Amino acid sequence: MSLPKRPADSAAAKDGSAKRLNGGAPTKQSSLLAWATAKPSTPSATSKVAATAAATTTIDTAAAAAATATSPAAAAVIPASSSPAGFAFPKPKPDLLKGLPDEKRELLRLEQDTVDATWLRALQSEFTKPYFIELKKFLKQEDTANQKVFPPKPDIYSWSRFTPLPTVRVVILGQDPYHGDNQAHGLCFSVKKPVRPPPSLLNMFKLLETDIPGFKIPDHGYLESWARQGVLMVNSAMTVRAHQANSHKGKGWEKLLDAVVKTVNDQRRNVVFLLWGKDAQNRGVLIDKKKHLVLQSVHPSPLSAHRGFFDSQHFSKANKYLEEHGQQPINWNSLVDDK
Repeated sequence: MSLPKRPADSAAAKDGSAKRLNGGAPTKQSSLLAWATAKPSTPSATSKVAATAAATTTIDTAAAAAATATSPAAAAVIPASSSPAGFAFPKPKPDLLKGLPDEKRELLRLEQDTVDATWLRALQSEFTKPYFIELKKFLKQEDTANQKVFPPKPDIYSWSRFTPLPTVRVVILGQDPYHGDNQAHGLCFSVKKPVRPPPSLLNMFKLLETDIPGFKIPDHGYLESWARQGVLMVNSAMTVRAHQANSHKGKGWEKLLDAVVKTVNDQRRNVVFLLWGKDAQNRGVLIDKKKHLVLQSVHPSPLSAHRGFFDSQHFSKANKYLEEHGQQPINWNSLVDDK
């Protein structure tokens, strides 16, 4: 299965000219599902994102609307006179900095500029809490001391742009970002090309090879195509000092991750949470297991994977659950098509 080409992930992308979603909204009382899944005459970035939201059979109109605004590029604009009945329009990106003193405005500029609109709206109050301000002050001190920090600033919140809140269907929680050069880019376990897949990711591929029929181990470790399908991959610490593992642990990122998990738990339904290792499993208390599926295992690290990870069948179990709840399965094999 080959995924369509995805829009470039650039936090600095400027607004383009407004385009109608899928070549124009219907003028009659046709269903939102038929409209959202109709093949566009000219594919656009926004239509591809909308198709992701329309993949579930339980179409959430608010989610589908928000999904059109999640590309760093401008969202499609649909005239009210031609929008389908009940269609909810994307809300503008909130102004996190409004009313804040200059010091806090400077500290939170990165969040305002690079966090996806749907996540910024959900986490807006979290970013202004004292613990997060202290975290940003710590990161500023790292800059002042000329400490090299990974991932690069524009990539810290790439998880939010790759997987907007309305599209989340699977959650994978990591721990510390990779601390080697050119590795971390904001998605846990993922590395940019041409960096070779690290050991934990290779173990994930080994499980996939036995768990998903036809899975082929790719020649890279860049997991963007999973993220674009609704697999949220985020670390408990979202930054790290170069070549110093766990150097930003306990600075406040963990509280933000708790807020991310709570947000998914509260605002989404029938999400699969893959909790590997104690750090991730401790967040299981934040998840309503009647509303979502929680799968637990040891971490895929070479130090622990042999204690049950390779027998977990988590990827096939996740797909089975999604299908049982009217959703499209994740194409875990999409990485081989990602050239």
